[in-house]
Amino acid sequence: MSQITVSHLTFRYDGSADDVFTDVSFRLDTDWKLGFVGRNGRGKTTFLRLLMGELEYRGTISSPVSFEYFPYPVPDDALPMRAVLSGITPDAQDWQLERELGLLGVTPDALSRPWRTLSPGEKTKAQLAAMFLRENAFLLIDEPTNHLDLDGRALVSAYLSRKSGFILVSHDRAFLDGCVDHILALNRANIELEAGSFSSWEHNRALRDRFERDTDERLRRDIRRLEASARQSSAWADKVESTKIGFDPRKTEKQNGTRAYIAEQSRRMQQRRKNLERRQARAIEEKSKLLKNVERADDLKIRPLVHYAKTLVELRDVSVFYGERTVCEHVRFELGAGERVFLRGRNGCGKSSLLRLICGEPIGHTGTVFTAPGLLFSVVPQDSSFLAGSLDDFIDGAGVDGTRMRTILRKLDFERAQFEKDMRSYSAGQKKKVLLARSLASSAHVYVWDEPLNYIDLFSRVQLERLIREFSPTMLLVEHDAAFADAVATKTVTLP
Repeated sequence: MSQITVSHLTFRYDGSADDVFTDVSFRLDTDWKLGFVGRNGRGKTTFLRLLMGELEYRGTISSPVSFEYFPYPVPDDALPMRAVLSGITPDAQDWQLERELGLLGVTPDALSRPWRTLSPGEKTKAQLAAMFLRENAFLLIDEPTNHLDLDGRALVSAYLSRKSGFILVSHDRAFLDGCVDHILALNRANIELEAGSFSSWEHNRALRDRFERDTDERLRRDIRRLEASARQSSAWADKVESTKIGFDPRKTEKQNGTRAYIAEQSRRMQQRRKNLERRQARAIEEKSKLLKNVERADDLKIRPLVHYAKTLVELRDVSVFYGERTVCEHVRFELGAGERVFLRGRNGCGKSSLLRLICGEPIGHTGTVFTAPGLLFSVVPQDSSFLAGSLDDFIDGAGVDGTRMRTILRKLDFERAQFEKDMRSYSAGQKKKVLLARSLASSAHVYVWDEPLNYIDLFSRVQLERLIREFSPTMLLVEHDAAFADAVATKTVTLP
Protein backbone atom coordinates (compact mmCIF):
# COMPACT_ATOMS: atom_id res chain seq x y z
CA MET A 1 0.00 0.00 0.00
CA SER A 2 1.43 3.39 -1.05
CA GLN A 3 1.87 6.15 1.50
CA ILE A 4 2.38 9.90 1.52
CA THR A 5 4.90 10.82 4.23
CA VAL A 6 5.18 14.25 5.86
CA SER A 7 8.26 14.55 8.12
CA HIS A 8 9.17 17.49 10.39
CA LEU A 9 7.30 19.97 8.20
CA THR A 10 7.85 23.58 9.29
CA PHE A 11 6.53 26.58 7.38
CA ARG A 12 6.25 30.32 7.97
CA TYR A 13 5.19 33.05 5.55
CA ASP A 14 7.80 35.73 4.85
CA GLY A 15 7.43 38.62 7.25
CA SER A 16 5.39 36.63 9.75
CA ALA A 17 6.57 36.15 13.33
CA ASP A 18 4.80 32.81 13.80
CA ASP A 19 4.96 29.43 12.12
CA VAL A 20 1.89 28.15 10.32
CA PHE A 21 3.19 24.60 10.87
CA THR A 22 5.93 23.52 13.27
CA ASP A 23 7.62 20.10 13.10
CA VAL A 24 4.55 18.31 11.69
CA SER A 25 4.88 14.58 10.90
CA PHE A 26 2.33 11.96 9.78
CA ARG A 27 1.58 9.40 7.04
CA LEU A 28 -1.42 9.01 4.73
CA ASP A 29 -2.40 6.01 2.67
CA THR A 30 -3.05 6.96 -0.94
CA ASP A 31 -6.40 5.14 -1.02
CA TRP A 32 -7.90 7.01 1.95
CA LYS A 33 -10.83 9.41 1.68
CA LEU A 34 -9.73 12.22 3.97
CA GLY A 35 -11.89 15.04 5.25
CA PHE A 36 -9.70 18.05 6.14
CA VAL A 37 -11.23 20.29 8.83
CA GLY A 38 -10.14 23.22 10.97
CA ARG A 39 -10.85 26.83 11.87
CA ASN A 40 -10.69 29.52 9.17
CA GLY A 41 -7.21 30.94 8.72
CA ARG A 42 -5.42 27.97 10.31
CA GLY A 43 -3.69 26.97 7.07
CA LYS A 44 -5.76 24.31 5.28
CA THR A 45 -5.25 25.80 1.83
CA THR A 46 -1.62 26.58 2.74
CA PHE A 47 -1.07 22.89 3.53
CA LEU A 48 -2.53 21.88 0.16
CA ARG A 49 -0.20 24.37 -1.55
CA LEU A 50 2.74 22.83 0.32
CA LEU A 51 1.76 19.39 -0.99
CA MET A 52 1.62 20.90 -4.49
CA GLY A 53 5.17 22.22 -4.07
CA GLU A 54 4.11 25.85 -4.49
CA LEU A 55 5.76 27.08 -1.27
CA GLU A 56 9.22 26.60 0.23
CA TYR A 57 9.35 24.78 3.57
CA ARG A 58 11.63 22.92 5.95
CA GLY A 59 11.26 19.18 6.37
CA THR A 60 10.22 16.63 3.75
CA ILE A 61 7.08 15.62 1.87
CA SER A 62 7.42 12.41 -0.12
CA SER A 63 4.72 10.84 -2.28
CA PRO A 64 4.61 7.99 -4.82
CA VAL A 65 1.79 9.80 -6.67
CA SER A 66 1.30 13.28 -8.11
CA PHE A 67 -1.01 15.83 -6.50
CA GLU A 68 -3.89 17.49 -8.37
CA TYR A 69 -5.64 20.56 -6.97
CA PHE A 70 -9.31 21.52 -7.31
CA PRO A 71 -10.40 23.95 -8.63
CA TYR A 72 -8.32 24.10 -11.80
CA PRO A 73 -7.75 27.46 -13.48
CA VAL A 74 -9.58 27.80 -16.82
CA PRO A 75 -7.48 29.89 -19.22
CA ASP A 76 -10.25 30.47 -21.78
CA ASP A 77 -13.88 30.30 -20.65
CA ALA A 78 -15.10 30.60 -24.26
CA LEU A 79 -13.99 27.01 -24.90
CA PRO A 80 -16.57 24.23 -24.73
CA MET A 81 -16.59 22.00 -21.68
CA ARG A 82 -15.04 19.14 -23.66
CA ALA A 83 -11.94 21.23 -24.49
CA VAL A 84 -11.56 22.48 -20.91
CA LEU A 85 -11.77 18.94 -19.51
CA SER A 86 -9.32 17.67 -22.13
CA GLY A 87 -6.81 20.12 -20.68
CA ILE A 88 -7.24 18.42 -17.30
CA THR A 89 -7.26 14.80 -18.49
CA PRO A 90 -5.95 14.64 -22.10
CA ASP A 91 -6.27 10.85 -22.44
CA ALA A 92 -9.91 10.59 -21.40
CA GLN A 93 -12.42 9.44 -24.00
CA ASP A 94 -15.84 11.07 -24.48
CA TRP A 95 -17.62 7.98 -23.19
CA GLN A 96 -15.57 8.13 -20.00
CA LEU A 97 -16.41 11.80 -19.47
CA GLU A 98 -20.08 11.12 -20.16
CA ARG A 99 -20.07 8.25 -17.67
CA GLU A 100 -18.54 10.36 -14.88
CA LEU A 101 -20.72 13.37 -15.64
CA GLY A 102 -23.80 11.14 -15.61
CA LEU A 103 -22.97 10.02 -12.07
CA LEU A 104 -22.98 13.71 -11.13
CA GLY A 105 -26.25 14.53 -12.87
CA VAL A 106 -24.73 16.45 -15.80
CA THR A 107 -26.15 15.62 -19.24
CA PRO A 108 -23.83 14.78 -22.19
CA ASP A 109 -24.94 17.83 -24.20
CA ALA A 110 -23.12 20.01 -21.64
CA LEU A 111 -19.81 18.87 -23.17
CA SER A 112 -20.54 21.06 -26.20
CA ARG A 113 -21.59 24.17 -24.28
CA PRO A 114 -19.14 27.08 -23.76
CA TRP A 115 -17.60 26.98 -20.28
CA ARG A 116 -18.80 30.48 -19.46
CA THR A 117 -22.45 29.44 -19.94
CA LEU A 118 -22.28 26.68 -17.33
CA SER A 119 -23.62 27.21 -13.83
CA PRO A 120 -21.08 27.23 -10.97
CA GLY A 121 -22.42 23.83 -9.87
CA GLU A 122 -21.95 22.35 -13.35
CA LYS A 123 -18.37 23.64 -13.46
CA THR A 124 -17.63 22.05 -10.08
CA LYS A 125 -19.04 18.68 -11.16
CA ALA A 126 -17.24 18.77 -14.54
CA GLN A 127 -13.83 19.43 -13.00
CA LEU A 128 -14.32 16.71 -10.39
CA ALA A 129 -15.29 14.23 -13.12
CA ALA A 130 -12.13 15.04 -15.10
CA MET A 131 -9.89 14.86 -12.02
CA PHE A 132 -10.97 11.35 -11.15
CA LEU A 133 -10.10 10.18 -14.67
CA ARG A 134 -6.45 11.06 -14.08
CA GLU A 135 -4.29 8.08 -13.25
CA ASN A 136 -1.73 7.88 -10.44
CA ALA A 137 -2.98 11.08 -8.85
CA PHE A 138 -3.96 12.04 -5.31
CA LEU A 139 -6.62 14.74 -5.38
CA LEU A 140 -6.68 17.87 -3.22
CA ILE A 141 -10.28 19.08 -3.31
CA ASP A 142 -10.65 22.54 -1.76
CA GLU A 143 -14.21 23.42 -0.68
CA PRO A 144 -16.24 22.11 -3.64
CA THR A 145 -19.64 22.64 -1.95
CA ASN A 146 -19.67 26.44 -2.07
CA HIS A 147 -21.42 26.51 -5.45
CA LEU A 148 -23.62 23.44 -4.97
CA ASP A 149 -27.27 23.41 -4.01
CA LEU A 150 -28.69 20.80 -1.65
CA ASP A 151 -29.33 18.22 -4.39
CA GLY A 152 -25.91 18.91 -5.92
CA ARG A 153 -24.19 18.33 -2.59
CA ALA A 154 -25.95 15.00 -2.19
CA LEU A 155 -24.90 13.93 -5.71
CA VAL A 156 -21.27 14.97 -5.24
CA SER A 157 -21.07 13.36 -1.80
CA ALA A 158 -22.42 10.08 -3.22
CA TYR A 159 -19.97 10.37 -6.14
CA LEU A 160 -16.98 10.87 -3.85
CA SER A 161 -18.07 7.94 -1.68
CA ARG A 162 -17.40 5.69 -4.70
CA LYS A 163 -13.89 7.11 -5.16
CA SER A 164 -10.70 7.03 -3.11
CA GLY A 165 -7.40 8.82 -2.84
CA PHE A 166 -8.26 12.40 -1.93
CA ILE A 167 -8.16 15.13 0.70
CA LEU A 168 -11.45 17.02 0.87
CA VAL A 169 -11.67 20.43 2.54
CA SER A 170 -15.27 21.05 3.56
CA HIS A 171 -17.25 22.48 6.46
CA ASP A 172 -20.52 20.75 5.57
CA ARG A 173 -21.04 18.06 8.21
CA ALA A 174 -23.59 15.96 6.31
CA PHE A 175 -21.50 16.18 3.13
CA LEU A 176 -18.37 14.94 4.92
CA ASP A 177 -20.23 12.11 6.63
CA GLY A 178 -21.39 10.87 3.26
CA CYS A 179 -18.00 10.42 1.64
CA VAL A 180 -14.94 10.27 3.96
CA ASP A 181 -13.34 7.47 5.97
CA HIS A 182 -10.65 9.50 7.79
CA ILE A 183 -10.48 12.97 9.29
CA LEU A 184 -7.37 15.17 9.13
CA ALA A 185 -7.97 17.92 11.72
CA LEU A 186 -5.91 21.10 11.79
CA ASN A 187 -6.01 21.91 15.50
CA ARG A 188 -4.65 24.85 17.47
CA ALA A 189 -1.44 23.01 18.39
CA ASN A 190 -1.07 20.13 15.93
CA ILE A 191 -2.50 18.12 13.03
CA GLU A 192 -4.56 15.16 14.15
CA LEU A 193 -5.37 12.07 12.06
CA GLU A 194 -8.26 9.77 12.95
CA ALA A 195 -10.09 6.95 11.14
CA GLY A 196 -13.85 7.25 10.74
CA SER A 197 -16.53 9.71 9.70
CA PHE A 198 -16.76 13.36 10.64
CA SER A 199 -19.49 12.59 13.19
CA SER A 200 -17.36 9.98 14.95
CA TRP A 201 -14.39 12.38 15.03
CA GLU A 202 -16.60 15.18 16.38
CA HIS A 203 -17.99 12.86 19.08
CA ASN A 204 -14.49 11.73 20.11
CA ARG A 205 -13.21 15.31 20.09
CA ALA A 206 -16.07 16.39 22.38
CA LEU A 207 -15.23 13.54 24.80
CA ARG A 208 -11.53 14.51 24.78
CA ASP A 209 -12.35 18.17 25.32
CA ARG A 210 -14.67 17.34 28.21
CA PHE A 211 -12.05 15.09 29.81
CA GLU A 212 -9.36 17.78 29.46
CA ARG A 213 -11.62 20.46 30.94
CA ASP A 214 -12.56 18.23 33.86
CA THR A 215 -8.90 17.30 34.43
CA ASP A 216 -7.89 20.96 34.18
CA GLU A 217 -10.47 21.94 36.80
CA ARG A 218 -9.32 19.13 39.14
CA LEU A 219 -5.69 20.20 38.76
CA ARG A 220 -6.63 23.83 39.42
CA ARG A 221 -8.22 22.75 42.71
CA ASP A 222 -5.18 20.60 43.56
CA ILE A 223 -2.80 23.47 42.81
CA ARG A 224 -4.79 25.87 45.03
CA ARG A 225 -4.85 23.29 47.85
CA LEU A 226 -1.12 22.57 47.51
CA GLU A 227 -0.33 26.29 47.49
CA ALA A 228 -2.27 26.76 50.73
CA SER A 229 -0.60 23.72 52.34
CA ALA A 230 2.85 24.92 51.23
CA ARG A 231 2.23 28.35 52.74
CA GLN A 232 1.06 26.79 56.00
CA SER A 233 4.06 24.41 56.14
CA SER A 234 6.40 27.31 55.42
CA ALA A 235 4.86 29.34 58.24
CA TRP A 236 5.19 26.40 60.64
CA ALA A 237 8.80 25.81 59.61
CA ASP A 238 9.63 29.48 60.11
CA LYS A 239 7.95 29.49 63.50
CA VAL A 240 9.84 26.38 64.67
CA GLU A 241 13.11 27.75 63.31
CA SER A 242 12.63 31.01 65.19
CA THR A 243 12.59 29.21 68.56
CA LYS A 244 16.24 28.29 67.99
CA ILE A 245 17.30 31.91 68.06
CA GLY A 246 19.18 32.91 71.23
CA PHE A 247 20.25 29.38 72.15
CA ASP A 248 22.93 29.32 74.91
CA PRO A 249 25.22 26.22 74.71
CA ARG A 250 26.18 26.62 78.40
CA LYS A 251 22.65 25.75 79.50
CA THR A 252 21.60 22.29 80.68
CA GLU A 253 21.66 19.06 78.74
CA LYS A 254 17.87 19.03 78.91
CA GLN A 255 17.81 22.24 76.96
CA ASN A 256 20.25 20.66 74.48
CA GLY A 257 17.74 17.86 73.96
CA THR A 258 14.98 20.38 73.39
CA ARG A 259 17.08 22.14 70.78
CA ALA A 260 17.71 18.86 68.93
CA TYR A 261 13.98 18.17 68.94
CA ILE A 262 13.22 21.65 67.60
CA ALA A 263 15.85 21.22 64.87
CA GLU A 264 14.31 17.92 63.78
CA GLN A 265 10.84 19.48 63.69
CA SER A 266 12.18 22.34 61.59
CA ARG A 267 13.85 19.91 59.18
CA ARG A 268 10.62 17.94 58.80
CA MET A 269 8.58 21.09 58.15
CA GLN A 270 11.06 22.25 55.52
CA GLN A 271 10.97 18.82 53.86
CA ARG A 272 7.17 18.83 53.88
CA ARG A 273 7.15 22.24 52.24
CA LYS A 274 9.58 21.06 49.54
CA ASN A 275 7.46 17.95 48.86
CA LEU A 276 4.35 20.08 48.51
CA GLU A 277 6.15 22.44 46.14
CA ARG A 278 7.34 19.51 44.01
CA ARG A 279 3.79 18.10 43.84
CA GLN A 280 2.51 21.54 42.93
CA ALA A 281 5.10 21.86 40.15
CA ARG A 282 4.10 18.43 38.76
CA ALA A 283 0.42 19.44 38.80
CA ILE A 284 1.22 22.70 37.00
CA GLU A 285 3.27 20.82 34.40
CA GLU A 286 0.46 18.29 33.86
CA LYS A 287 -2.07 21.13 33.57
CA SER A 288 0.08 22.92 30.99
CA LYS A 289 -0.30 19.94 28.65
CA LEU A 290 -4.08 20.30 28.61
CA LEU A 291 -6.49 22.47 26.60
CA LYS A 292 -4.00 23.24 23.82
CA ASN A 293 -6.37 21.83 21.21
CA VAL A 294 -9.67 22.70 22.88
CA GLU A 295 -11.46 25.09 20.53
CA ARG A 296 -13.18 28.05 22.15
CA ALA A 297 -16.65 28.71 20.78
CA ASP A 298 -17.92 31.58 22.93
CA ASP A 299 -21.58 32.48 22.74
CA LEU A 300 -22.50 35.23 20.29
CA LYS A 301 -25.18 37.88 20.83
CA ILE A 302 -27.54 39.78 18.57
CA ARG A 303 -29.95 42.67 19.19
CA PRO A 304 -32.90 42.31 16.81
CA LEU A 305 -35.46 45.10 16.65
CA VAL A 306 -39.11 44.41 17.37
CA HIS A 307 -41.64 45.52 14.73
CA TYR A 308 -45.31 46.09 15.54
CA ALA A 309 -46.50 44.12 12.48
CA LYS A 310 -47.01 40.36 12.68
CA THR A 311 -46.29 39.80 8.98
CA LEU A 312 -43.05 41.50 7.97
CA VAL A 313 -42.67 40.25 4.39
CA GLU A 314 -45.18 38.71 1.99
CA LEU A 315 -44.80 37.63 -1.64
CA ARG A 316 -47.92 37.02 -3.74
CA ASP A 317 -47.48 35.31 -7.14
CA VAL A 318 -44.07 36.91 -7.67
CA SER A 319 -42.14 36.12 -10.85
CA VAL A 320 -38.63 37.49 -11.40
CA PHE A 321 -37.10 38.05 -14.82
CA TYR A 322 -33.99 39.51 -16.44
CA GLY A 323 -34.83 40.81 -19.90
CA GLU A 324 -36.90 38.07 -21.50
CA ARG A 325 -35.55 35.32 -19.23
CA THR A 326 -37.75 34.33 -16.30
CA VAL A 327 -35.77 32.93 -13.36
CA CYS A 328 -38.68 32.04 -11.04
CA GLU A 329 -42.46 32.10 -11.22
CA HIS A 330 -45.50 32.37 -8.96
CA VAL A 331 -43.59 32.46 -5.67
CA ARG A 332 -45.75 32.78 -2.57
CA PHE A 333 -44.74 32.92 1.09
CA GLU A 334 -44.94 35.00 4.24
CA LEU A 335 -42.29 35.88 6.80
CA GLY A 336 -43.71 36.45 10.26
CA ALA A 337 -42.00 37.95 13.28
CA GLY A 338 -39.60 35.44 14.85
CA GLU A 339 -39.63 33.09 11.85
CA ARG A 340 -36.55 31.81 10.01
CA VAL A 341 -37.56 31.10 6.42
CA PHE A 342 -35.10 29.17 4.25
CA LEU A 343 -35.37 29.43 0.46
CA ARG A 344 -34.39 26.22 -1.28
CA GLY A 345 -34.05 25.20 -4.90
CA ARG A 346 -31.61 24.36 -7.66
CA ASN A 347 -28.80 26.74 -8.60
CA GLY A 348 -30.08 29.57 -10.78
CA CYS A 349 -33.74 29.31 -9.71
CA GLY A 350 -33.84 32.90 -8.43
CA LYS A 351 -33.25 32.59 -4.67
CA SER A 352 -30.68 35.39 -4.49
CA SER A 353 -32.75 37.56 -6.83
CA LEU A 354 -35.74 37.25 -4.51
CA LEU A 355 -33.64 38.30 -1.51
CA ARG A 356 -32.39 41.38 -3.35
CA LEU A 357 -35.90 42.22 -4.53
CA ILE A 358 -37.27 42.01 -0.97
CA CYS A 359 -34.48 44.32 0.23
CA GLY A 360 -35.56 46.95 -2.29
CA GLU A 361 -33.27 46.47 -5.28
CA PRO A 362 -34.84 47.40 -8.66
CA ILE A 363 -35.25 43.91 -10.15
CA GLY A 364 -37.77 43.17 -12.88
CA HIS A 365 -40.75 41.28 -11.53
CA THR A 366 -44.48 40.78 -11.57
CA GLY A 367 -46.74 40.08 -8.63
CA THR A 368 -46.80 41.77 -5.23
CA VAL A 369 -43.92 42.22 -2.79
CA PHE A 370 -45.10 43.54 0.58
CA THR A 371 -42.72 44.71 3.30
CA ALA A 372 -43.95 46.22 6.56
CA PRO A 373 -43.52 50.01 6.87
CA GLY A 374 -40.19 51.13 8.29
CA LEU A 375 -38.69 47.63 8.04
CA LEU A 376 -34.91 47.54 8.57
CA PHE A 377 -32.84 44.78 6.96
CA SER A 378 -29.35 43.54 7.81
CA VAL A 379 -27.82 41.77 4.81
CA VAL A 380 -25.01 39.24 4.38
CA PRO A 381 -24.38 38.97 0.62
CA GLN A 382 -23.19 35.78 -1.02
CA ASP A 383 -19.98 37.35 -2.39
CA SER A 384 -17.26 38.56 -0.02
CA SER A 385 -14.41 38.87 -2.53
CA PHE A 386 -14.84 42.66 -2.75
CA LEU A 387 -13.46 43.19 0.77
CA ALA A 388 -10.16 45.08 0.73
CA GLY A 389 -8.40 47.77 2.70
CA SER A 390 -8.58 48.59 6.39
CA LEU A 391 -10.99 46.81 8.72
CA ASP A 392 -11.33 50.09 10.65
CA ASP A 393 -12.46 51.90 7.50
CA PHE A 394 -14.94 49.13 6.74
CA ILE A 395 -16.41 49.36 10.25
CA ASP A 396 -16.70 53.15 9.99
CA GLY A 397 -18.44 52.83 6.63
CA ALA A 398 -20.83 50.19 7.98
CA GLY A 399 -22.00 52.52 10.75
CA VAL A 400 -21.84 49.87 13.47
CA ASP A 401 -20.29 49.86 16.92
CA GLY A 402 -16.60 49.05 16.31
CA THR A 403 -16.01 47.53 19.75
CA ARG A 404 -19.03 45.28 19.36
CA MET A 405 -18.03 44.12 15.89
CA ARG A 406 -14.44 43.39 16.92
CA THR A 407 -15.71 41.44 19.95
CA ILE A 408 -17.84 39.30 17.62
CA LEU A 409 -14.83 38.69 15.36
CA ARG A 410 -12.70 37.67 18.34
CA LYS A 411 -15.38 35.17 19.35
CA LEU A 412 -15.31 33.86 15.78
CA ASP A 413 -11.59 33.06 16.27
CA PHE A 414 -10.05 36.20 14.76
CA GLU A 415 -6.60 36.92 16.14
CA ARG A 416 -6.05 40.54 17.17
CA ALA A 417 -3.21 40.77 14.64
CA GLN A 418 -5.77 40.28 11.83
CA PHE A 419 -7.39 43.61 12.72
CA GLU A 420 -4.32 45.47 11.47
CA LYS A 421 -4.01 43.64 8.14
CA ASP A 422 -5.40 44.58 4.74
CA MET A 423 -8.58 42.57 4.22
CA ARG A 424 -7.23 41.43 0.85
CA SER A 425 -4.96 39.08 2.82
CA TYR A 426 -7.89 37.46 4.64
CA SER A 427 -8.91 33.94 3.76
CA ALA A 428 -12.33 33.49 2.11
CA GLY A 429 -13.72 32.29 5.45
CA GLN A 430 -12.32 35.28 7.33
CA LYS A 431 -13.88 37.67 4.79
CA LYS A 432 -17.25 35.99 5.24
CA LYS A 433 -16.89 36.36 9.00
CA VAL A 434 -16.38 40.11 8.56
CA LEU A 435 -19.74 40.31 6.74
CA LEU A 436 -21.43 38.14 9.37
CA ALA A 437 -19.96 40.24 12.20
CA ARG A 438 -21.22 43.42 10.53
CA SER A 439 -24.71 41.92 10.35
CA LEU A 440 -24.65 40.66 13.94
CA ALA A 441 -23.46 44.07 15.14
CA SER A 442 -26.44 45.72 13.39
CA SER A 443 -29.86 46.08 14.97
CA ALA A 444 -32.51 45.14 12.41
CA HIS A 445 -36.02 43.76 12.09
CA VAL A 446 -35.05 41.13 9.49
CA TYR A 447 -31.66 39.49 8.88
CA VAL A 448 -31.26 38.51 5.23
CA TRP A 449 -28.37 36.09 4.71
CA ASP A 450 -27.44 34.72 1.28
CA GLU A 451 -25.34 31.55 1.66
CA PRO A 452 -23.74 32.87 4.86
CA LEU A 453 -21.83 29.66 5.60
CA ASN A 454 -19.73 29.49 2.44
CA TYR A 455 -16.12 28.95 3.66
CA ILE A 456 -17.20 29.23 7.33
CA ASP A 457 -15.59 26.65 9.63
CA LEU A 458 -17.55 24.03 11.57
CA PHE A 459 -17.05 25.58 15.00
CA SER A 460 -18.37 28.96 13.86
CA ARG A 461 -21.41 27.26 12.29
CA VAL A 462 -22.26 25.76 15.67
CA GLN A 463 -21.84 29.20 17.30
CA LEU A 464 -24.27 30.71 14.79
CA GLU A 465 -26.79 27.90 15.38
CA ARG A 466 -26.69 28.54 19.15
CA LEU A 467 -27.12 32.29 18.61
CA ILE A 468 -30.18 31.88 16.37
CA ARG A 469 -31.85 29.37 18.67
CA GLU A 470 -31.28 31.58 21.72
CA PHE A 471 -32.31 35.00 20.32
CA SER A 472 -34.84 33.90 17.64
CA PRO A 473 -34.21 36.76 15.19
CA THR A 474 -36.49 37.08 12.18
CA MET A 475 -34.48 35.78 9.23
CA LEU A 476 -34.71 35.08 5.53
CA LEU A 477 -31.92 32.78 4.36
CA VAL A 478 -30.50 30.91 1.41
CA GLU A 479 -28.22 28.15 2.73
CA HIS A 480 -27.45 24.62 1.53
CA ASP A 481 -25.96 23.21 4.75
CA ALA A 482 -28.65 20.68 5.67
CA ALA A 483 -27.50 20.32 9.30
CA PHE A 484 -27.63 24.09 9.83
CA ALA A 485 -31.07 24.41 8.24
CA ASP A 486 -32.43 21.51 10.28
CA ALA A 487 -31.14 23.18 13.45
CA VAL A 488 -32.63 26.67 12.96
CA ALA A 489 -35.30 26.79 10.21
CA THR A 490 -38.93 27.36 11.17
CA LYS A 491 -40.16 27.23 7.55
CA THR A 492 -38.75 26.10 4.20
CA VAL A 493 -39.89 27.46 0.84
CA THR A 494 -38.85 25.38 -2.16
CA LEU A 495 -38.66 27.21 -5.48
CA PRO A 496 -39.44 25.29 -8.68
